[in-house]
Amino acid sequence: MRLSRASRRAAALLVPAAVLMALAGPAQESLAYGRAQYPAQSAGNRGTDVLALQRLLASQGQSAPADGVFGASTTAAVKRFQASHRLAADGIVGAATWAALAPTLKEGASGPAVSALQSQLNAKAGAGLGVDGKFGAGTRAAVRRFQTAAGLGADGVVGPATWKNLLWHYERVTFSGNNLCDQNPDGNKTANWGTAAAVAQLEAAGRAFASAGRGRVPVGDLGLELGGNIPGHASHEQGLDADLWPVRDDGAQCTAARITWKSAAYDRAATRRLAQEIRRAAPGHVKTVFFNDPQLISEGLTTSWAGHDNHLHVRYCEPAHPSAAYRC
Repeated sequence: MRLSRASRRAAALLVPAAVLMALAGPAQESLAYGRAQYPAQSAGNRGTDVLALQRLLASQGQSAPADGVFGASTTAAVKRFQASHRLAADGIVGAATWAALAPTLKEGASGPAVSALQSQLNAKAGAGLGVDGKFGAGTRAAVRRFQTAAGLGADGVVGPATWKNLLWHYERVTFSGNNLCDQNPDGNKTANWGTAAAVAQLEAAGRAFASAGRGRVPVGDLGLELGGNIPGHASHEQGLDADLWPVRDDGAQCTAARITWKSAAYDRAATRRLAQEIRRAAPGHVKTVFFNDPQLISEGLTTSWAGHDNHLHVRYCEPAHPSAAYRC
């Protein structure tokens, strides 16, 4: 019997979703995190992604220090690798370079690429693995947990999609040992996540500021674990924004009331030092620092923006970022 077009449409609605998915073929695992993209890294960056890069370079026979800082030696190693793979030898690690660097790994593998994987799982997913460069049962279980959380096929094999989603995944700020304290003015207690580079650069600035002897650095919101809309903000969706409080003259900015640059308790010299350390920790990767102190603006350290009398809004950047607002 031949069905009418309307009847065929109605019959299709009765087909179980699982059957339709099977007919459609395998899931596109690269779409697991819709925002996932390789984090473009270049000279001046630091953090877990840079450390992964350095270990992946080592696995490909390119010597680079495994220190998590993208310096001259890492730039040279990247350029050598790019040239050997007929990529643009510009020293910028974008999608093509990441894809060429990251091998498919599974249980039984060993070496620096496995160490890169383990450090990523620890920083991004709290895996608690020993970074021993050996892909054993514990690493496989951690990979499967991450794949499940990301909506990937949980087979324990680290292929291109798993690398891409893992490298993209944000990292949580570590307050202990980094001279930072956690503040939550908008009630966003879970908004302490940012790109690996942004987090490491912020932590480095906090450690450097400690030598000023003016207390800890109060950190407000960065972003949510997977980015996206965050209550109380028009930005903070890309993992590259961080809010910090200005420094008080008594150094009690982590325990006393928040101030503005107009307050009698405001310490301009210490806040200047903070802005300088932010820039020193991420050379070439600070897009701007929004803060309305006219003196710091005149010195080129900060930029005016409405609503930024009582906090410094640090905007980090990446080369080739999809959004021009975050592109170095």
